[in-house]
Amino acid sequence: MRTPNAEPRTPSPEPMPTAAMDPRPPATEFVYEALVEVAPRQDMGRGPLGHRFIVPITGGRFDGPTLRGTVLPGGADRQLLRDDGVRELDALYELRTDDGVLLTVHNQVLIDDPPGGPRYAFSHVRVTAPEGPYAWLIRRVLVGTLHNLQPERPAVHIRVHQLV
Repeated sequence: MRTPNAEPRTPSPEPMPTAAMDPRPPATEFVYEALVEVAPRQDMGRGPLGHRFIVPITGGRFDGPTLRGTVLPGGADRQLLRDDGVRELDALYELRTDDGVLLTVHNQVLIDDPPGGPRYAFSHVRVTAPEGPYAWLIRRVLVGTLHNLQPERPAVHIRVHQLV
């Protein structure tokens, strides 16, 4: 406990690690891309954090070097339009691989698309899988990009990479 008149102690600065001590910087490796079909966005009203929406997921396909299959209907993308214009997306849905394995995808996206500025749209993707050929997905950090194909097509294009 500090007394009112005591001088705060400044910790002695620790030396910064050298480049030789640092791990290698992350790189990415392509895992899969998905065309996720969606229904019209439903307005869920305004909340204390911003305006809320939900977008039902109706199907689609995904394809990558080691996995491919269908996006199952029944998932949804919950969206928050914040007062600062940034959009937070929180999607939860299932994939069925062509060999019949069910995977669950939790995709959390941050989109900052300021007028006249560069678009920032990246996601943290978590894929859970049963034991077997796709269990490696739960032991990787996955990141993604998102491109909205609407109004031309009621779908989004997602590309997923693993950090290596």
